[in-house]
Amino acid sequence: MGEGAMSGQLDGLVAVVTGGASGIGAAIASALGDEGAEVAVLDCDTSGADPRFAAFTADVSDRAAVDAAIAAVGERFGRIDILVNNAGIGAQGDVAANDDEEWARVLSINVTGIARVSAAALPWLRRSPTAAICNTSSIAATAGLPQRALYSASKGAVLSLTRAMAADHLREGIRVNAVNPGTADTPWIGRLLAGAADPAAERAALEARQPHGRLVSADEVAAAVLYLVSPRAGSTTGTYIEVDGGMSPLRLRPATS
Repeated sequence: MGEGAMSGQLDGLVAVVTGGASGIGAAIASALGDEGAEVAVLDCDTSGADPRFAAFTADVSDRAAVDAAIAAVGERFGRIDILVNNAGIGAQGDVAANDDEEWARVLSINVTGIARVSAAALPWLRRSPTAAICNTSSIAATAGLPQRALYSASKGAVLSLTRAMAADHLREGIRVNAVNPGTADTPWIGRLLAGAADPAAERAALEARQPHGRLVSADEVAAAVLYLVSPRAGSTTGTYIEVDGGMSPLRLRPATS
């Protein structure tokens, strides 16, 4: 369990984290577990999941698999209080770069996947006295990034969906928020850099794009998620936290030597 004044704030609560076996999802699962939550990781590949947590195999693009996994979580723990819809995939290129099949695949995972998992979890969340959902969106939802048309469309939809869900379920006692990471140091970015003609130059460009001059860490994103799902954020719903080093709101002058 984590140390300090915030330790144990999730004691007795059960949290589901999709895409929780690696990257940002793994950091989120760890942060929630450190604060006392019983964590259930849902992932299409659970081989890298933290052994502290229960792991359930589920592809969020498959409704039957999602329903079965959430039912298994409920059966094991008897409750679900927190849902973090973090599972997602990347996409590159302008509007002409991906065919209809790829558009459908990315939207099914990044957007409809949130709806599938949330719908399955709703009966459990409605019974919780401190129910909270957090969806992982992106800086791409609020800033026009080059060569990210499909990805940006999916993450913009996540923000709109977050607010619609917050309105639908507020009076049921379920809070819904989102977190918007900037370019984070994750396995997906690692693979992107590995495929670049000049990985060092590409990494430097990604770091420079954020005003604080570096990639966002997965732990920093997890800290924002922890706040949003904590009972201590009981009056926070229908909004999002940007964890992007100031990329979205700030317009700094070029640094001088």
